[in-house]
Amino acid sequence: MSETISFADEASDCLVGRRPNIIVIYTDDQGYGDVSALNPNAKFQTPHMDRLAREGITFTNAHSSDSVCTPSRYGLLTGRYCWRTTLKQNVFGAEAPCLIADGRMTLASLLQQNGYHTAIVGKWHLGMDFPGTADSRDWSQPVRDMPLDKGFDYFYGVPASLNFGVLAWFENRHAATPPTLLTNKKTNPRYLDYRIAPPYDVTTDQTQESLGRKGFEVAPDFIDNQCLTRFTDKAIEWMKSKTIDDQHDKPFFLYLPYTSPHYPVCPLPEYHGLGECGAYGEFLIETDHHIGRILAFLESGGIDDNTLIVFTSDNGPENRWTQDQKQHNHDSRGGLREGKRSVYEGGHRVPFFVRWPAGIKQPSRSWDGPVGQIDVLATIAELIAVPLPNNAGEDSHSFASVLTDADSKHERLPLINHGNDGRYSITDGNWKLILLSAKKKGELYDLAVDRGEQSDQMKEHPQVVDRLTNAINQIITRGRTTLGPPQPNDTGYWKDLSWITADRFGELTRSH
Repeated sequence: MSETISFADEASDCLVGRRPNIIVIYTDDQGYGDVSALNPNAKFQTPHMDRLAREGITFTNAHSSDSVCTPSRYGLLTGRYCWRTTLKQNVFGAEAPCLIADGRMTLASLLQQNGYHTAIVGKWHLGMDFPGTADSRDWSQPVRDMPLDKGFDYFYGVPASLNFGVLAWFENRHAATPPTLLTNKKTNPRYLDYRIAPPYDVTTDQTQESLGRKGFEVAPDFIDNQCLTRFTDKAIEWMKSKTIDDQHDKPFFLYLPYTSPHYPVCPLPEYHGLGECGAYGEFLIETDHHIGRILAFLESGGIDDNTLIVFTSDNGPENRWTQDQKQHNHDSRGGLREGKRSVYEGGHRVPFFVRWPAGIKQPSRSWDGPVGQIDVLATIAELIAVPLPNNAGEDSHSFASVLTDADSKHERLPLINHGNDGRYSITDGNWKLILLSAKKKGELYDLAVDRGEQSDQMKEHPQVVDRLTNAINQIITRGRTTLGPPQPNDTGYWKDLSWITADRFGELTRSH
């Protein structure tokens, strides 16, 4: 039996014998300023997201583990930084070997192994193995190396971002209507992005002729603007099936990764004209509506009190924030620097609310200390009183005490963030160090007084630079942030670690 990391013996009274239902709502490219509770100058209102803040805890210094999609999802589900895997930059397409290795604990497998029903409804984007090749599919065969193999009992959704194709309404290992046609991005008349909508083509030549691009696979009944409605319908249908009388004593875990407000920005017609931020604001208003549907279901089913909801986004806003700021005076970044793909705060400081009426002490408060989505695994494990094995959640630091104790003294271990250009940063308390990269110098910021990262303090505080550089070197080469025996990274030295040589990396790795 492997050695385990023990949690504190004390537990909140509300946890005894009452494991909560758990819902993680994950939006896509939603910036810190895209929630009206966080941005008093927002040009649209999000009353249901605001309710999560009002009735729960607002984490004002919460971070996705990366500034793009695939690595953030990996970090959320595994409690381990994605740059420890073979994926050092960028994201997956729809079809790839799943980034989560067989046997690695996920949030879903942790809960599945401890008596929970588990489901994902929405966007996966961590790799799937489809039958055959794009030129020769056999859709009668099952999809493999996908959510059902990583701890989920049920899957309904799409494999990746809509621009990567293989688009169909997959349910478990099959799609009722397989993706047998072809298409590509089409002009969106309401926003400067694209649409994925019929008519579709039968051959790649037709797509090339009509759109000037190679076609990707799509099902005849797939339309991009149906995603939010379908996902919410299926999520409610699945939750309802798990709360009937003969199953009510077994809690559920629902992972609900929406496809909005990621491109294509395609709000349904009934949302057109709402808010003061054009189609983008309408899309977030529609997203908020569906979150309200989830909350209404919990109330009508009598399970609202002991359902824990985590709401957050996979990274900061897409580059469209510049046009929305110019045209509508709406700042999706919430005053932070830059957005999606960036190592600056706008790339990864995101909305993060936790609501749990039965478990949170003194709701409607804020927590200003740093936390990460990477911490959700350890937090849930502590709440259900299950110790994590040493080879799971290596970078996950529980913030459960913040939920159950309004006077918690929780201080997170150093938090690492990562830009899509390969830049790394480490935040410890109020200090954030952006490490030297191949093309850019290092930078140091005091986030307590400079959340917008405008005043570089490298020259003024060399001792802080040295301390944080040593800290990130230890975290990387030990294969973990948390206490416990060192764990291997999935690769040796990689070129983005520009501030440390390969020889020094090897020395540190061997010394642990």
